[in-house]
Amino acid sequence: MGISFKAAWSKPSTILLASDIPVDETAFAFALAQSAQFDSALVIFHAIEGKSEVSLGVSGKQDDARASYTQAKERYLETLAQRAIGFGVRCKVVVRIGLASDQILSFLREGRVDRVVMGNRSPGPIGKLLVGSVAEAVIRQANVPVCIVGSDVVASSYRNSATRNILCDVSIEDGRRVVASFGAELAAEHHAKLILQDTIRPQEKDSILAGRTIDQIEAELPSLVPAGLQDDINVRTKVALGDPTEELLYGCRSQNASFIVLGAQGASHFAAITCASMMYKVLAFANCPVITLSPVVLAECGAGDHLPRITDVNYLAGVV
Repeated sequence: MGISFKAAWSKPSTILLASDIPVDETAFAFALAQSAQFDSALVIFHAIEGKSEVSLGVSGKQDDARASYTQAKERYLETLAQRAIGFGVRCKVVVRIGLASDQILSFLREGRVDRVVMGNRSPGPIGKLLVGSVAEAVIRQANVPVCIVGSDVVASSYRNSATRNILCDVSIEDGRRVVASFGAELAAEHHAKLILQDTIRPQEKDSILAGRTIDQIEAELPSLVPAGLQDDINVRTKVALGDPTEELLYGCRSQNASFIVLGAQGASHFAAITCASMMYKVLAFANCPVITLSPVVLAECGAGDHLPRITDVNYLAGVV
């Protein structure tokens, strides 16, 4: 099966910022910059999770308390919308009642959004590794690419037009062609260099190389890029021996990456609890935004059945 993307995934017409209150200013600035670059509409989305957030008081005052609480949040979000409009970006606020992950995913299924932006506000080295229930559900189940702006992302660094490098991790065989193809689409839209990085764990070296050299594997990686884009973008390849997470984070810094592209293949419950998954660590410590492709997106694009088992989806506190 061939790889097929929706054109709007690499050049979004509508971007959704999943916002907590107060807003993650770095994520907001990133969403604003992306909207301005692509002339996209920006939706600032917030979910009010019912009674847990509202002190309702006596029965007769419940409706008034809820309405007042909702209006206060809407007023705050409207100030953000006005900032975006002042920047020349078409923007609206959407507030819904219910669990944030359910409401975000429901809104995505309505087909109004081409990319999701979320922030990671977790403090400290341990907190940054914990992926919360909202982000976990959206990363794993969204039907569009999801961009996480971590706490190590330097504000405004992604606006530097002098360097445009898209770093794609193609270490995981399952889905690597989709990841590389989407990275190539992004590189074409951003007029960027595409870097395909494959990391081989030392204990897997003999089985993966199978008599080949690292140079030979590097020479094979450009074939992951769709033929129609190979002449339009500058493709570089890198194969390293070591820990995939450490190599990817090092590559992000040494290559001055504008984005990292990862496949969010289903992680085991154990990997999530122990923070052993490469994705969680990259989201925590990358100094550039990370675009993830969910199992839903991977499957839709022809990478096979990547939907995780329900028991494998783990929820931890940390990312909005």
